[in-house]
Amino acid sequence: MKTSLRTILPAFAWLVLVTVLLTLPGSAIPKEDWLSNIQFDKWVHIVLFGTMVFLWCRAFSLNQHNAKKIFIWIAMAGLAYGIGMELIQKYFVANRSFDFFDIMADALGCGLGFWISRKYFIKK
Repeated sequence: MKTSLRTILPAFAWLVLVTVLLTLPGSAIPKEDWLSNIQFDKWVHIVLFGTMVFLWCRAFSLNQHNAKKIFIWIAMAGLAYGIGMELIQKYFVANRSFDFFDIMADALGCGLGFWISRKYFIKK
């Protein structure tokens, strides 16, 4: 797959969507008791970050020689982004706070995105 606007645009659009969702004020997020019981917030983080890593890996999957190394860097950048967003939530977003378990969910999502990308895009 050739790296082009066609492959980078979905990854960039997803990054923008994730940024918007993670910077919504806490008052804009619906509160339902049953969602808290199933840790819905953590599942959302896993899906958001897994998809983000997958889309960026897809965008850069052309270089088969270095694909695994590139995918690792993308996953690490995704985790760094997640940590950064938690800090932004703590200091700059109303009614939001830093949550270590959100970072753990982000890390799991990044790991899953990396694993799926590796299986899907790297030829053996």
